Amino acid sequence: MADIPADLTWTRAAPEGGEGPGPWIEIAFGPDELVYLRETGDPTTIVTTTQAKWDAFTKGVQAGEFDHFAELDDNQGTAAPA
Repeated sequence: MADIPADLTWTRAAPEGGEGPGPWIEIAFGPDELVYLRETGDPTTIVTTTQAKWDAFTKGVQAGEFDHFAELDDNQGTAAPA
């Protein structure tokens, strides 16, 4: 596992007006084109990816490639399994 820089600036991906501890995802951009992701509920577990892979993911989100993960199950009111 790569060393995690101590001076990362974490940005929380929470809905507008979202309060409390979440759970939310946080992202930080580090040196050497690395992107760091963590959950607010488990901030010591950090996933690292490259800037190129992050860019491809965010473009996929914008294009709707992951919308099926957010579709609600009418019976449960939660995200339906993929």
